[in-house]
Amino acid sequence: MWAYIGGIARNHGIKALSVGGSDDHIHILISIPSTITIADAMRVIKSESSRWMHEVGKIAKFEWQEGYGAFSIGYSQLQATLTYIADQQEHHRKQDFQAEFIAFLKKNNLEYDMQYVMG
Repeated sequence: MWAYIGGIARNHGIKALSVGGSDDHIHILISIPSTITIADAMRVIKSESSRWMHEVGKIAKFEWQEGYGAFSIGYSQLQATLTYIADQQEHHRKQDFQAEFIAFLKKNNLEYDMQYVMG
């Protein structure tokens, strides 16, 4: 699915720099042109990849959670972010995604409501 998501992005004028994840989540590092909102980019990526999973992957019960997290990075963070996405399987052997995400929110002083954090 990772390659397919890269193709979805490309077909919509979005540059996919890295796509990866694990069984329960995905990380996508994309460069979005100013003519496309983050919400529109996520809508098209989630809807087209979901359709692909149902039609090609034959996974009838597949669905994305309703929300998503979106964060920007600076150029100086590019390589570390690419490495982070590439190492997801190994990384989450040490810490599950939910614990890591909550720690990230706290570290960056971002307000959140637990009922919305993991869908």
